[in-house]
Amino acid sequence: MIMKKLKLFIALLAGLTIAGASTAFAASDVTITGNMVCGKCTLHETETCQNVVQVVEDGKTVNYYLKENDISKGGSEKVSVTGKVKEKDGKKTLTATKIEVVKTEAKPD
Repeated sequence: MIMKKLKLFIALLAGLTIAGASTAFAASDVTITGNMVCGKCTLHETETCQNVVQVVEDGKTVNYYLKENDISKGGSEKVSVTGKVKEKDGKKTLTATKIEVVKTEAKPD
């Protein structure tokens, strides 16, 4: 009985150590700049309205689906977004910590 509890405790301790190590090596914040569009209305890829930032990387358009939070709410415009990126099944999700509208320069007459 004591051996079972000891093995269980060691397994739990090892799991916590691995979880702590993976948190320490978590991805740092990245900043992307692109056009914010609606995943439902514009892209027809999500069931509900969800902000997506489209970025051109290596000549290809890459969609970053913003996780919904107070920061990620906004309209359709060119933005610069900072946050953590996770990729699952080829779909990139970004948890935004900062969003700024990119001001475009006025064209000279």
